[in-house]
Amino acid sequence: VLDAVANIPSSASTAAITVAAVSCSLGVINWGFGLVGGAIIARRVGESLARRGIAVHYPLLCACGYVCMMVWHGGLSGSAPLSASTRAGLDNSLPKAFAATLEPIPLSATIFSPLNLVTTGGLLIIIPLAAALLAPKRAIQPIADFMPSSPAPSADSPAQQLGALPRFLENTPFINLALAALIGAWAFGYYFPASPASSGITNLSLDAVNLTMLMLCLILHATPRRFISAVDEAAKGCGGIIIQFPLYAGIMGIMIGTGLTQDLADTIASGSNQRTLPLMTFLAASVINLFIPSGGGQWAVQGPIALEAARQLGVPPAKMVMAIAYGDQLTNMLQPFWALPLLAITGVKARDIIGYTAVLMVIGGLWISACLLLF
Repeated sequence: VLDAVANIPSSASTAAITVAAVSCSLGVINWGFGLVGGAIIARRVGESLARRGIAVHYPLLCACGYVCMMVWHGGLSGSAPLSASTRAGLDNSLPKAFAATLEPIPLSATIFSPLNLVTTGGLLIIIPLAAALLAPKRAIQPIADFMPSSPAPSADSPAQQLGALPRFLENTPFINLALAALIGAWAFGYYFPASPASSGITNLSLDAVNLTMLMLCLILHATPRRFISAVDEAAKGCGGIIIQFPLYAGIMGIMIGTGLTQDLADTIASGSNQRTLPLMTFLAASVINLFIPSGGGQWAVQGPIALEAARQLGVPPAKMVMAIAYGDQLTNMLQPFWALPLLAITGVKARDIIGYTAVLMVIGGLWISACLLLF
């Protein structure tokens, strides 16, 4: 599907719109889906335009492929709203004593609220249009200068010689289908219960999202060999994240232990009133995300502070959850940590895209700020 879509754009501006729209749409479904899908569509569109002799600035396309990370926390995989939606999620993500004072916040008040439908829905329109306006009239540097040269290995090539039975088990679709059927039996009852009002789509959890994605992976990769080979290949693109994540966890520990996070959040939120507290919390979250680029980690750190302030000023806790979510996603456009897989897939460097993503961040930040003040 992505390959077919890649052949649609016929100009630099339509290419930017296409890549940004696809990336954001996939990001709303799942942040990882959007990040990798956005990178792939950026590269495919760049290759398609190059074959057809259409001038385009490839780094802009790659920046458009990354904008999914500016909408993901308002989507179906948002760490903060999903963690806050169940008792287990609250207990696992926040200090036990504080979590015990809270009631689960239904997704109808966060992800599916009018605030988020307008905010995230608006971003899905505004970001692609803004990206189109950033498109230069001519290609500044040939796409070939950025493209990774090493081809991806075939997913079907065995790593070693195996006997007939192991080869059969690795290359038969029956195992994948059997595992997918087991998960599918749960998924059908979860998403399509006898009473539509109790559908799992209105009560998602991080575990449910991950299990659903695993089921789809098993189906789409067809055989165990193809699935494992895809995981091996994908791990190369996120190697930087695997190495750096413990370092950011250390930074998070220092910020919590020293009280820096609470001081920062309290300082930015001080003097706020009922109307402005969500906006100030959003700004605080935007700064904290530069040091703690994990959505779940930031929720664990800032959630208790923001919810306690909301309790004191009478602000709906659901609105504070989304304010943290919006701040966490916004400054991903300045924080290249999550861009590492995209950089590996597209061949560009962080400095090639950061100028574009910074401009889109400012535009998106203004929209989010307006929504938090109006709703």
